[in-house]
Amino acid sequence: MVIVMNPEATEEQLQRVLDRIHDAGLKTHLSKGQYRTIIGIIGDKKKIASLPVEAFDGVEKAVPITASYKLVSREFKPEATIIDINGVKIGDGSLVVMAGPCAVESREQLLEAAEIVRAAGGQFLRGGAFKPRTSPYAFQGLEEQGLQYLAEAREVTGLKIVTEVMDAASVELVAAYADILQIGARNMQNFHLLKAVGRCGKPVLLKRGIAATIAEWLHAAEYILNEGNYNVILCERGIRTFEEYTRNTLDLSAVGAIKYLSHLPVIVDPSHGTGKWRLVRPMAMAAVAAGADGLLIEVHPNPAEALCDGLQSLNPANFAVLMEDVQQLAAFLRRRSA
Repeated sequence: MVIVMNPEATEEQLQRVLDRIHDAGLKTHLSKGQYRTIIGIIGDKKKIASLPVEAFDGVEKAVPITASYKLVSREFKPEATIIDINGVKIGDGSLVVMAGPCAVESREQLLEAAEIVRAAGGQFLRGGAFKPRTSPYAFQGLEEQGLQYLAEAREVTGLKIVTEVMDAASVELVAAYADILQIGARNMQNFHLLKAVGRCGKPVLLKRGIAATIAEWLHAAEYILNEGNYNVILCERGIRTFEEYTRNTLDLSAVGAIKYLSHLPVIVDPSHGTGKWRLVRPMAMAAVAAGADGLLIEVHPNPAEALCDGLQSLNPANFAVLMEDVQQLAAFLRRRSA
């Protein structure tokens, strides 16, 4: 349930309403907008139904939340969530770019990639220290050594770090190095992991599962918010269909759907969404036009020598062209770079 306070309600009246809700054993989420203050009530449905909330002083109305994903819904929080990561804001209308290699392969490779991203105007360096691979014989990542290289790249370039966490046992380790914890598509419904990142307090980038519906994706985000972590960024990275030419089918309609259904920011990964470097730029442009809050792009100093995902990685020259083009498009759409 959502309680809408009267615009003339006093702070004392607001506090009394919050106290009544907490005394009933329920949790609240307070959202203060420019014109309205909204209280989201979380907990047992019977307890919520028994509260005479519309009789409380200062309350304008009570609105039931119809969506099964409560905390991530627009009904619960009408205004867009803005996530501030050390001065870089995601969800405020600006366009952020997270870019870097699929995997951290070496110190030299990562530092070179970081400089490529920084020089082109990116704000985040992405790179996998732990790599979930389809084949057990494929490169699995440098693990903590890779995290240390990412931290060094941040010190050298000032870029924020996005990297994947594979399991609940690794959350504390990865959180010690990363600015954003990424939940990969294969782990979207790893509920123990979702709860763990929800408790860790670090911002989370939640990728859509390879065959997940939008509702399933939002329910996965709900697990994280339910643990008290509201700093969640959704990432559309393509879904599996009958099409075989592209690696996945990039679902750009999901951007508009998420903007309508949820207050959480949403970014797009055209690299995994297509699997082909030639398609990354046009799909990145389309994502910006669709209203995505950011892009996740794979960039490698030498894609031909990449240990994984070289076919979908941009080289430095192509990445520079993409960055110039998306920045011009953002400016045309009256958006701005983060």
